[in-house]
Amino acid sequence: MSQLHPFFGGLRPTLHIAHRGGAQLAPENTVVAFSQAVDRYRTQIIETDVQLTRDGVIVIAHDDTVDRCTDGSGDIHDLTLAELQRLDAGFRFTPDGGRTFPFRGTGVRIPTLREVLARFPDMRFNIEVKRALPGIELAFAEEIERAHAARRVCVGASEDALGARLYDALPGACHFHPREALTAFVLSVHSGQEPPEDPRFCVLDMPLWYDGHRLVTPALIDAARRRGKWINVWTIDDPAEMRRLVGEGVGGIMTDRPDLLRQVLDAR
Repeated sequence: MSQLHPFFGGLRPTLHIAHRGGAQLAPENTVVAFSQAVDRYRTQIIETDVQLTRDGVIVIAHDDTVDRCTDGSGDIHDLTLAELQRLDAGFRFTPDGGRTFPFRGTGVRIPTLREVLARFPDMRFNIEVKRALPGIELAFAEEIERAHAARRVCVGASEDALGARLYDALPGACHFHPREALTAFVLSVHSGQEPPEDPRFCVLDMPLWYDGHRLVTPALIDAARRRGKWINVWTIDDPAEMRRLVGEGVGGIMTDRPDLLRQVLDAR
């Protein structure tokens, strides 16, 4: 059995992973959400995303634009950090289908990666770089190295070419499989074949279902474990499904409901 990456030192399944900090409980990808996940729900890993501003700053955001989550509009790469941080990142969050907006006007802002790494110096992060912009992997790697955070981040991208660029920029960090490499591994196991080996990638961040087929199975979990790989499944908000995955021994569960996942894990 291959050894796990040092990123997982001291950890064992099943991990509590707050998806975007817990997107159903607080404005996603903000310090408010991250703080709540850490302080109230004892999350072990924060899952988040990064984008690049017009002036070359790495910021925490999932979408290419600010339209869905703030009171502004426009592409993040067309805006400066100063322009982004004038926006209200709590403006559109509602816990009750639009009846209330409890974070509007409370000072919630789009944070920088630098700010978040400094604010949570002991926290592990799972970080997706969202777009293959020129030089984004270098700007991202510079922030990780500046914070001496390479050992506490698992990084990657959906696009295989960008995933390769990130690996070259941060070879010492933990990296998750990009889309095509992930698909090849999963399909091989499901068809009873030997999965391709790529030592650059050691984590499978993946959906539970695809096109009506359950992808994460005990056989896949076992195949990954024997090869020193770790499976984190997203995005699971149903307690019954959480309990089943915990029983199967999945590595980690990413959830928008860190409160429910904490209840399930504590009940063990």
